Amino acid sequence: MKKSQKHDANLQKNSTLYFQIGLILCLLAAFGLLEAEFETTIPTYVDKSPIDEPYSIDIPIIKPETPVIQEPVEQKQRKQSSKLVEVPDDIPINPIIDNKPEDPTVKDNLPIDPDDINLAEVEEDVFIPLNLVQVVPIYPGCEKKKSNDERLKCMSGKITKLIQRKFNGNDIAIDYGLTGTQKIHVQFKIDKTGQVTNIRTRASHPKLADEAERVINIIPEMLPAKQQDKNVGVMYTVPIVFRAE
Repeated sequence: MKKSQKHDANLQKNSTLYFQIGLILCLLAAFGLLEAEFETTIPTYVDKSPIDEPYSIDIPIIKPETPVIQEPVEQKQRKQSSKLVEVPDDIPINPIIDNKPEDPTVKDNLPIDPDDINLAEVEEDVFIPLNLVQVVPIYPGCEKKKSNDERLKCMSGKITKLIQRKFNGNDIAIDYGLTGTQKIHVQFKIDKTGQVTNIRTRASHPKLADEAERVINIIPEMLPAKQQDKNVGVMYTVPIVFRAE
């Protein structure tokens, strides 16, 4: 127990000494770092780019041209002749205009009375569809038929036979190289006198249309259709179909 107390006393005495020694060493190390010199090396480049040689531009000397001033040409003044030349007077003299107003003329014509005007009545041709007319047209040879259906059937048969006899479509097909089935649409009007008018045709070739119009013009005069006991015009359509070989 006595030995340990002596050792503790020695440690307390030496602690101050150790602290002073350590502080001195730290100060010496800091001073040494501050006084130390470090060399810095600057890199050198071996290959140096050539320096561009200075160049010069020859600027030509421009001499300003002196403007040439042209002297004005003096015009000679003509002397006025003292002789007077007489010039004939060709200007016609205007006649004296009398601005006196004329006496007004009084017209004895009285206003026209509208009742005295007679307008001529112009009858317009009215074309009714064939299926709506009261009495259909009567084709020559169909006078004995009583009803409209019988008359229409008779007229259609007569027109079909006429087209079959007179229509010359095969020769046109041979001349113009037409083959196959050919259709021609024909529409015409039967006016209030029973005549065939306003024929319209449509076909694959103009010659076929002309031939169809020629045949339709052969249709004879018919008894006109009637509507409320008055003659009226009707429209009729017939197709023409034939096979060209």
